[in-house]
Amino acid sequence: PQSSGTCSLFFLSLQKSCSSRHYPSSIMPFGGATVKDVCPHQFVRAFSAFLKKSGKLRVPGYVDIVKTGKHKELAPYDADWFYTRAAAVARHIYLRGGVGVGALRKVYGGRKRRGTRPSHFCLGSSSVARAVLQALENAKLLAKAQDGGRVITDQGRRDLDRIASQVLGRSE
Repeated sequence: PQSSGTCSLFFLSLQKSCSSRHYPSSIMPFGGATVKDVCPHQFVRAFSAFLKKSGKLRVPGYVDIVKTGKHKELAPYDADWFYTRAAAVARHIYLRGGVGVGALRKVYGGRKRRGTRPSHFCLGSSSVARAVLQALENAKLLAKAQDGGRVITDQGRRDLDRIASQVLGRSE
């Protein structure tokens, strides 16, 4: 485990890289912003806070004990990790529609350490991916696509763009 000093240095360097990076603003009426215009880290943090505050997201009861993949040894330390995962998934589907459980398993997979044997890639938990997608569907942010996977709804696009413009307004 890393010490809190190392972790805070990591997030400080991440914030500096997001603030120094120029995200081109799209042509939006009335000076709005899209998800593509803001730093991903800041957006996910702001959108997860919005999901938690709004209370629209139904969180499963097992979130405090479940691992996020078989390559993990422990459950996440953050008590609000489900909101963060849901925000990251919503952003991912905003940018690339038609994403299903299998694609999210690949995105959230990782390296399984096998002791003295070589490491292997393992997929993430399908149960967590499915629960996040279903929770976002129940919140009317996602809908099932006709050709498989999920796509963002009009209400979801409005919410994500509104949060993105708030994040952009705060960072400027």
